[in-house]
Amino acid sequence: MLTPFGAFYVPATILIGGGARREVVAQLQRFLIQRVLLVTDVGMMQLGPAREIAALLEDAGISATIFDSVQPDPTDKNVADGLAMYRSEGCQALVAVGGGSPIDAAKAISVLTANSPPLSQYAGYHKIPRAGAPLIAIPTTAGTGSEATKVSVITDTERDVKMMILSVHLLPTIALVDYELTLTMPPALTAAVGVDTLTHGIEAYVSRKAHGMTDPLALSCIELVAKHLRTVYREPNNHEARAGMMLAACQGGMAFANSSVCLVHGMSRPIGAVFHVPHGLSNAVLLPTVTQFSWRASVERYAKVARLLGCCPFHTPDARAAESLVEGLQQLNTDLNVPRLRDCRGVEEARFRVLLSKMAADALASGSPQNNPRVPTAEEIVALYETAW
Repeated sequence: MLTPFGAFYVPATILIGGGARREVVAQLQRFLIQRVLLVTDVGMMQLGPAREIAALLEDAGISATIFDSVQPDPTDKNVADGLAMYRSEGCQALVAVGGGSPIDAAKAISVLTANSPPLSQYAGYHKIPRAGAPLIAIPTTAGTGSEATKVSVITDTERDVKMMILSVHLLPTIALVDYELTLTMPPALTAAVGVDTLTHGIEAYVSRKAHGMTDPLALSCIELVAKHLRTVYREPNNHEARAGMMLAACQGGMAFANSSVCLVHGMSRPIGAVFHVPHGLSNAVLLPTVTQFSWRASVERYAKVARLLGCCPFHTPDARAAESLVEGLQQLNTDLNVPRLRDCRGVEEARFRVLLSKMAADALASGSPQNNPRVPTAEEIVALYETAW
């Protein structure tokens, strides 16, 4: 199962724990930065975290230009607009505040400060030649793990395709991982990003590219989700559970960025690109269906996941344990009120049926399904979409 060798890349500095966000000034001062582009979205401005960071910077004499036009599932247009603002304001670094969307957009803006556009030429693996401007990532959701990954997912608006871009140059310079920023997340978002975190842990562990550095992180991620996700959904102000899920998200990000995501992510991206279903939610919707398809190709690993999640007694034989994982994941979605695909906002059945073949082709083209324990054909992906419906 393990690859012959594995690479392992993480941000040079990760500060994790309550209050870590307030270290942003000290970290920028390490690099003598005086002007930054603060990349966020309207929601983060309204809810306050981005305003708090901007105030910390201004109080320290660091000029912060706010770019808050990042949309869910950021686009190449968002990136171009942010880059233009970065250049016009003479910025020297970026600070991203928000979920995966602002962080992914900031990563793409960063690399385009040192590499010529268009961004689409860098889609795929290891195509970015030079490192960009320094980036501090401050996540506000315990889900994507983007603060710790060398991946950015940006929608190409001309082709209506989510581009998966992977390069060591996309790694944030610094990650400030502060669970206090997640205390205001509503239950539905907590659920979706929580199952997204679980998906990262599972896919990193069963990936064909898993190795000895990623396995412990993936397993710890899964165990933390098992311990804390249902609690944090029921008790949003539970600090221990919030901290546990934030740690899980960061560990999951480090794990999958150094092994790989698999079929769930490959199928999730077209749903986001076409129907604008949030990434975490589409992952959560697909996870039980894809696990049912995949587990027989990696029985021992799926069995270990099932045991960590409490889907079966510890001494259950591997095959039975792995099979129990499917029902366990379905029950988790039920407990967290995660909808089926047909019930996701914006997913219209007639258009879904028409676009099945395109979505399957786009999923395969992303490269992620090829790392799945069982590699699907386009026809099998179509059937999986129909099952998830």
